Amino acid sequence: MKNGKIATRMGDGSLIELTLSELRVDLENGTKDAAKWGKVDSLTKDEIDHLYDIYSSPIPPGHVEAGNEVIFTYDTTCNEIQRTNLPIDRTQMLQLYEKTAGADTVELGHIDYSFKAIKPIVGYERSILEQVLLTTTVPVFYGAMPNLGIYSKPDGPAPNPSEIMAEGKIEEARAASKEAIEYAIEDMVYVAGELYESGADGIDFDTTGAAGDPDFYATLKAVEILRDKYPNMCIEMGMSGEHVLGMHGDLYYNDVRLAGLFPHQQVELAEKAGVSIFGPVINTTTADTCAWNVARVATLLKACVEQSNIPIHANMGMGVGGVPLNSIPPIDSVMRASKAIVDITHLDGL
Repeated sequence: MKNGKIATRMGDGSLIELTLSELRVDLENGTKDAAKWGKVDSLTKDEIDHLYDIYSSPIPPGHVEAGNEVIFTYDTTCNEIQRTNLPIDRTQMLQLYEKTAGADTVELGHIDYSFKAIKPIVGYERSILEQVLLTTTVPVFYGAMPNLGIYSKPDGPAPNPSEIMAEGKIEEARAASKEAIEYAIEDMVYVAGELYESGADGIDFDTTGAAGDPDFYATLKAVEILRDKYPNMCIEMGMSGEHVLGMHGDLYYNDVRLAGLFPHQQVELAEKAGVSIFGPVINTTTADTCAWNVARVATLLKACVEQSNIPIHANMGMGVGGVPLNSIPPIDSVMRASKAIVDITHLDGL
């Protein structure tokens, strides 16, 4: 601490300085903002005090108390290493995660990370998966995005609802979304089934809801079908945002309208569909401090954990979970956010 101020960061990772009183105000305002929009309880005074201790310390925390450790699951594991341009194949990439990084799980995925793109090459992916399973010990997931947007023209077979909506044709746009939904369900069920039957320990539906409520609906229906067909399949659903965008606006699952749902409401439907592990997302606001963001994240995630009967593995990557929106998030911010979320929400994994 210098001149009565602490060094901290903004949501984009840039360094700033705050007084201790400004830090506490940020924490209090962050939880109030989340409670307002999510219609959940704010953090308690003791929880705010705990976050204050984490963010006022000049030394980033490197651990949680023994017994409070959590499991790590990963999305796009291979893609992260591919960005470094290391000349190794995907099997070796996952071995690196397991044997040098001590990963609890690993995930195989294709560089074109969508179920639609994987369908034509699923036979190739099955052979790669089998090699990974032979050379690793930890659970191996296969992951991809529902990515409903690529089922619309010009990339896909269905009419483009965004273009139709811009013409004021609401019902026609909704019909186009429903057409894309059917294609997506078919592809997700087929690809997930093929990889599961090849030995995958789990299937990860990553970035669910990226195309709004039709995307979320399609994934819920695909999970429902897979759960019925494969009762023991481990299914992880990672979301794309903190609330479901109403791109259709009038889609319901289990008599619940999907548009506008926050994590504690999303997990209820995911659980009913048959999801095994739920990955909620809370977006990082770059115009606010990391402390403000983490207080907000903890508030919404705490409500999600309390509502859930299945494991919660929060998304804690660049731009979500209180982690700065930065291609290489500063490690001090990642460490503080991770410890804060584990300590406050008592979730099951990251």
